[in-house]
Formats: sequence, C-alpha cells, structure tokens
Amino acid sequence: MKKYRELPFVSAGLVLINVVIFLICSVTGSRLYAAGGLSVLEVVRKGDFGRILWAMFLHSGIEHIFNNMVILFFMGAMIEKEIGHISFAILYFLSGIGGNLVSLLNKIMSNDWSMSIGASGAVFGLDGVLLAMVLFSGRKMSTVTPTRVVLMIILSLYNGFTGAYIDNAAHIGGLITGFLGGTIVCVLQRRRIESTYNHCNNDL
Repeated sequence: MKKYRELPFVSAGLVLINVVIFLICSVTGSRLYAAGGLSVLEVVRKGDFGRILWAMFLHSGIEHIFNNMVILFFMGAMIEKEIGHISFAILYFLSGIGGNLVSLLNKIMSNDWSMSIGASGAVFGLDGVLLAMVLFSGRKMSTVTPTRVVLMIILSLYNGFTGAYIDNAAHIGGLITGFLGGTIVCVLQRRRIESTYNHCNNDL
C-alpha cells in the first residue's frame, strides 16, 4: 500500500489533462484559447474569474507545453512523494492561481490588454515549494541543496526575462505563492512528526 501512495498520481494526471487539452486545441483552433485565456478585459471587466484557473491548462505550442510538462512530471513527482498527493495538488493550484493574480495585477498597472496562457506560474510554484522543502522540512535530500535550488530558480527567471512573449509576473507570483505555501506545509508536517515522536517517547 505504501508503494502505491508514493506513486505520482497527481503529477501524472495533471500532465495527462494538459496534453489532452492541448491536443483538443490543436483540432479546434482558437476556440478554447478565446474561452480560457487570461486577460484584464475578460476577468476584471467581464467578471470571468474562471479564466484564472482555466488559463493554467492552455499552451501556445509544442515547445511551451513540453517544457512545462517535463518539469511538472519530474519535479512534481519528487515533491508529491515527499509531501503527499493532497498537499501537492493544493500547492500546485494555489501557485498557478497566485501567479495568474499577480499577472493580472501587473497587466492592470502596465495597461497591458494582452492574453496569457500556460502552466508556468504553477510550475514556478513547484520551484518555490522545493526551496521551502530544503530549508524547512528537516528532510535530508543529498542531491537537492538550497544553493542548487536557488541557482535553478535564478536561471529559470533569467531565461524568462531574456525571452520574448513571456509572462514573468506569473512566474514570480507563482514562485512566491509556492514558497509561502510550501513553507506552511513543511512547518505543519514537521510539527506533526515532532509531536508524534514526543508522544511516543512519553508513552515509553
């Protein structure tokens, strides 16, 4: 049973959903993009708040979805195994939503009426969760160190800022949301483990 609990059901499921939606978009053209893309006009003026979530499942091309899904599956599987399926799912969606909210705020402040799509905010949130894990979880992860995670985050942000047509506000928002959420989860899990350990010692 423990073996099955450690399988990355959520990560694999999210990848599958994203790929299926991308294939549907490839057949239906711009219909789903028009219905789910993130923009100030549709969300703020028309009140279509569902786009804050739906935009996370839309991608502009093969390279866009491939990069996001590779990171989601491999990093997601590692994080999901450490913190559990439910906590992982909550942090993933919170990161994506947080990233899109920051993106909307940035668009409003810069008078940007463009439309954004992609799971990048949620994926950057996984970077934030991983950083929180190596700092606060108390787990020993020999191949994952704070320095390596910080360098990975810096490189990812640099690639975003030097690229074209990239919603860096969503990346930063997702990263911060993932780090804050991951910190809370790690602290709570660590306290629960310490409480169980102390309770067992008291029983002895």
